[in-house]
Amino acid sequence: MPELPEVETMRRGIAAIAGCRIAGAERLRCKRRPILMQPRPATLVRRLAGQRIAEVGRLGKRVVLGLESGQRLIFEPRMTGLVLVADPPTQEHLRFRLDLAEGPIPHVWYWDRRGLGSVRLLDAQQFARQFETGALGPDALALSSGELRARLAHSRRAIKVALLDQRAIAGIGNLYASEILHLARVHPAKRCDLLHESQWEAIHTWMLEVLRLAIRHEGSTLSDGTYRNALNQSGGYQNHHRVYDRAGQPCLRCGSTTIVRIVQAQRATFYCPYCQTKRQRS
Repeated sequence: MPELPEVETMRRGIAAIAGCRIAGAERLRCKRRPILMQPRPATLVRRLAGQRIAEVGRLGKRVVLGLESGQRLIFEPRMTGLVLVADPPTQEHLRFRLDLAEGPIPHVWYWDRRGLGSVRLLDAQQFARQFETGALGPDALALSSGELRARLAHSRRAIKVALLDQRAIAGIGNLYASEILHLARVHPAKRCDLLHESQWEAIHTWMLEVLRLAIRHEGSTLSDGTYRNALNQSGGYQNHHRVYDRAGQPCLRCGSTTIVRIVQAQRATFYCPYCQTKRQRS
């Protein structure tokens, strides 16, 4: 968390800064764990000054500002980061500020409670080395059913674990993987190489449906309240979760079986043992 829907919501929330000039930037004083900044803060601030933002994009779980110079400024929220244009949830966790001119938004803020995220300015070669050499898979919203199957079907890993592999598919995290597999009626521990073609079709269909619907609702704000959109407002997709964080509660599909929580690859997984049996149901 944040995953593809939350980061896409952040991107849309600051999209109007395309065409703006960066009047200045500042690493903000914070007594908490420092975030990763590349290059060093003083160099980063100097290199950003005066640059114009050509585009506002997303790369998996990262917001990417493409600059006219060919460089890219990348915000990676990781667990608790936010990209904001409004007042932040707290002042003490503010990490970085962009000052903008010639546009409707005067500032963009990067806020991070746990300090696990990063702000990086990469030139074209650095960007290619880090993201265009197989280190990051294609975006989950851009994959066809055949491409999804080709990338994962030969793996002996559990399907839930495979969906989290950003080298194979970019954007899906723990929350949405559980939701996708429940709607597809696929057991999260089922090995990829044992899935039938119809199951791959179902996973692809619900992957697109869940991610698009979550974007429409501006992401999921969980019980800790950390995730907020660019205007510091809660998302709404948490009201549509079918299994995530619902252990012990009745399944919304069958109504008779309670949702179970297991741990896979050190991450919590939620599923319905009846709807998501390892043996394929018709």
